[in-house]
Amino acid sequence: MRTIRWGMIGCGEVARMKSGPALHGARNSTLVAVHDRNPERAAEYARSHGAAIRAEPDAQALIHATDVDAVYVATRTESHKDFVLRCAAAGKPVLVEKPMGMSHAECAEMAQACRAANVPLWVAYYRRALPRFTALRDLIQSGAIGAVRMTISRHFHRIPDAEALRGPFWGWRLDPKLSGGGIYFEAVGHTLDILDYVIGPIAEVRAFADNQAHAYAPEDIVSASWRYEGGAYGSGAWCFATDVDDEYNEIVGATGRIRYSTFPPLMPPSGRPPAPIRLYHGESVEEIAIADPPYVHQPLVQSIVDELNGEGHCASTPESAMRTAKVIDDTLAEFLARRGR
Repeated sequence: MRTIRWGMIGCGEVARMKSGPALHGARNSTLVAVHDRNPERAAEYARSHGAAIRAEPDAQALIHATDVDAVYVATRTESHKDFVLRCAAAGKPVLVEKPMGMSHAECAEMAQACRAANVPLWVAYYRRALPRFTALRDLIQSGAIGAVRMTISRHFHRIPDAEALRGPFWGWRLDPKLSGGGIYFEAVGHTLDILDYVIGPIAEVRAFADNQAHAYAPEDIVSASWRYEGGAYGSGAWCFATDVDDEYNEIVGATGRIRYSTFPPLMPPSGRPPAPIRLYHGESVEEIAIADPPYVHQPLVQSIVDELNGEGHCASTPESAMRTAKVIDDTLAEFLARRGR
């Protein structure tokens, strides 16, 4: 069993807190080189994570390095395509952060380039590998609530304060030129991706989107309904200009219901575990509490390492990520057309 040696492009918060440690922590996996558009940030990451990691001043040098077996792209969304195409040209397997690209068309171009070069490509919709979502999928597939009739998603969020809107977390995420859209574009892909994973692909979407609060440029409210290929129906309501942070999903079946959250609790105290999966049959309810691992990317990274070693398969593929990108494109199409995009 060979050790997969990773190069990481982007040393921001996600890479430092979630995915970078996962590249170290997975079995038969190690991180050997990092690059960031801010050279000092890359150097600091290398210093703080062990002498065996080097900071590469040039991304192209990292991609072509002979001691790098696979590349993880953890940059802003607007640069994902460029780095994935470079990895494809270099013949290097690549894991790219979500959202996969700025649009479905951009995602399709990335996937096609990797297929043509026979280069493996994965997308960091890491929840597909988390134990609480594999357990959710097992419940559905085992018939715990009978045939799925519909799904309901709801996500409310308060507007970040003025300082946060200018800060390193929200600043670029709320600039469509850098991120592709707003909080809906950046975050709700996780919810839609898990519905695709658990229920199946969405066949058709009808939606409205707008910016009501005018606190930032992109969408802050989306209302959508859809039909799954398997015949079930779904709806979602997302508003990021409310007085409360609240998020849950419900899967309604012929003989029961399941309620779960895509995200950990948004309100303090920080560090609380995710809400339990709640399984309802009539008036009875069963709670299934499954904690996330310390580094939530690690199960996904492990599945990629195993796949590269011929011993497994990663569930987050370009094809699944493109389906989510298409749903997001469809829900925002009318809003973006009004904005001239």
